Amino acid sequence: MSSTTSSPGLPTELPANAGRAATGVAIVLVAQLMLVLDATVVNVALPRIDTDLGFGPASLSWVLNSYTLAFGGLLLLGGRLGDVRGRLRLFEIGLTLFTVSSLLGGLAQTPGQLVAARALQGVGAALAAPSVLALLTTSAPDEAARNRAFALFGAVSSGGASIGLILGGLLTDVGSWRWTLFINVPLGIAVVLLARRFVDETPRRTGRFDLVGAATATLGAVSLVWALIGTPEHGWTSARTLGGFALGLALLAVLARTEARHPHPLVQPHLVRNRRRVGALAVMALVIGANLSMFFLVVQYVQRVLGFGPLASGFAFLPFSLGIFAMSRVTPWLIGRLGPRTMMMIGTAALVVGYAWLSGIGTTDTYLGAVFGPMLIAGLATGFVFMPITATVLGGVEPEHAGSASGLLQTTQQLGSAIGVAVIVSVYAAGAVPGAFVPGLQAAFLTSATFAALALVVSTVVLRPARRPAEAVAPTDPAESLAMADAA
Repeated sequence: MSSTTSSPGLPTELPANAGRAATGVAIVLVAQLMLVLDATVVNVALPRIDTDLGFGPASLSWVLNSYTLAFGGLLLLGGRLGDVRGRLRLFEIGLTLFTVSSLLGGLAQTPGQLVAARALQGVGAALAAPSVLALLTTSAPDEAARNRAFALFGAVSSGGASIGLILGGLLTDVGSWRWTLFINVPLGIAVVLLARRFVDETPRRTGRFDLVGAATATLGAVSLVWALIGTPEHGWTSARTLGGFALGLALLAVLARTEARHPHPLVQPHLVRNRRRVGALAVMALVIGANLSMFFLVVQYVQRVLGFGPLASGFAFLPFSLGIFAMSRVTPWLIGRLGPRTMMMIGTAALVVGYAWLSGIGTTDTYLGAVFGPMLIAGLATGFVFMPITATVLGGVEPEHAGSASGLLQTTQQLGSAIGVAVIVSVYAAGAVPGAFVPGLQAAFLTSATFAALALVVSTVVLRPARRPAEAVAPTDPAESLAMADAA
């Protein structure tokens, strides 16, 4: 079946399976949105959750941390399971677990029940998320469609967090905090029922499963995330923090030794030997870490200083979300003209400007005067860098290792998130004054600007193209070849 059009710049014929492929991409992106939303959808509902279930100030953070801990710790395992057992199958299993645990969380009557349900949500997300990018790759009918899918994935992944704040505020204001979890149930059921109809299963890979690699990768990531999310409460030099880092690094050292020798490793060593891929992963971690000050401090600023309610606080993040989605429409076109490195350099430089501007907010400022502009810049800049990062990380990866590469990318996002929260909250606490919220904000937002500046340095130096002989015409780096493809 073909379709014709007279619009300039569009193909005159579409692939025979274009409609089914587009539906499959949409289904997978809905699932990705669900997984990302749950990292923030309960943020604005935390005071209501505390009042209803009686958490107490010390334990309330585990409503967020239990999800992050399970999600970040199990992503590499989920990616490898998808490679070996079939990505669509793991996607369906993970999303089913995520949907059931969302229902259990909404029905929770005690703090322990809610934290356990949130941890199960994280396990389901870790099984499903690594398959998302791989399924997007296999569902897209051609290179241009694949680049557009990557751009939409970036928009959903980056903008989903701020959309979660809006949705969480709306559901909490008009209903109950429980609906921030119940909302996943109908969406999850629909995606699970439709996925196999519109998304093709990937081939299963033969070979032994790397049990030692699975155990050390999972426990090492869990240990590092656990240590990081506890630093604002316990400090960077506490026995808990240092012990968690030491254990995590020791386990990752065992992982590296195992992966170098195992015939079917959990993490393919060649994935982390590519300088451009490692540099792109570092940029991802730094950008995500910088943006955490937006979600954990600005949301409090607009409520505690500007007097916004939960719903108004969610809508206050619209400039960030709309900036990301607007940029996602043009990044597939731009990457073929500017290249991924140039795009990352421009985007990270803009992030530095946005967070440096935000560091000047005070008690007498207004939303339009002090928050709107920096938030819009941060949204546009984040949308500008996400797609070239994704294309660089996944470029040149063999189909049988796409799940592992996707898991590596998303593990980097979770670790970047944990590091961002730990560092920024610690810096804020060091300058905070009891009874006042604004003191400490300047240093915290300048820390975000520093993260963005480091991402700019990595983009400039580490992602610099390797010198090639003058007669070499075509790029030999697979990631560069993918990124330079014209997505127009």
